[in-house]
Amino acid sequence: MMKNSYRHFIAHGATPANMLENGDNMREKDEIAIINEKHWERMVEDECGYTIPWLDLDADLIRQYARGELDPVPESLAVMSPCNILADVEGKDVLCLASGGGQQSAVFGLLGARVTVVDLAQGQIEGDRKAAAHYGYDIITIHADMRDLSCLDDESFDIVYGTAICYVPDTRQVYSEVARILRLGGVFRMDFGQPAVHCMTWDGDGYRVSKPYFEKIDRREDGAIEFRHYMDDIFNGLIDTGMSIRHVMDLSRYEKPDSQALPGSWAHEAPYIGGHFVIVATRDHRAF
Repeated sequence: MMKNSYRHFIAHGATPANMLENGDNMREKDEIAIINEKHWERMVEDECGYTIPWLDLDADLIRQYARGELDPVPESLAVMSPCNILADVEGKDVLCLASGGGQQSAVFGLLGARVTVVDLAQGQIEGDRKAAAHYGYDIITIHADMRDLSCLDDESFDIVYGTAICYVPDTRQVYSEVARILRLGGVFRMDFGQPAVHCMTWDGDGYRVSKPYFEKIDRREDGAIEFRHYMDDIFNGLIDTGMSIRHVMDLSRYEKPDSQALPGSWAHEAPYIGGHFVIVATRDHRAF
């Protein structure tokens, strides 16, 4: 899956003695990568929820969820929607793209997939290594920007499970790389935010629109840089890179308010303003 000219990390049987050097495909970084990498390293240090490995997963429960048989669904699994993305993954090559932290990779690893993780933050990758060591499956991790997957071979993955595309300015940069590394018939699953509610601000009483719709860049107070992706870029970009849209799912409709969540935080904001959705696409042909 990886081009031989790049080093990588792989844990065999997840024992420290067998862990090879962690791969690094971070070439010259632009301002976006530098700022967002620092942001996520801080998130790891602060033990943000997205950076804590899932070390209490039950493989049987995951299989029930993948078959649509689990009710109620634990929060850790509910975010991995749709559930059938986890069906029949044993022995398949899965790339967790910009979804480090030892969460999604742990789910795929427990189901017997051959897992590779690409993430911008080294701290997040450490979480994937920790999860692999905990459960005892093999994993490859690569420190890289999702916009540049040149270290990965063409047509080398069956599934690409992606998140965090809001941290890159152009969806097509990611789509073209994903289309290249997916095998024909391969599945691409990605999270998105609805552009109309991308820039919302808590004013003490509720959420209000804080920026004009045409403003694409959001330099957040916590230091991160996010980008509003418009619907035509989201959907047409997939079509233009040779993919077919198979499923769209609005996740926010299932999110209930959390009385303990801090106003202005994503956990508090999401149930009120919505906008979190998932697209599942397949690579059915090569782009023109």
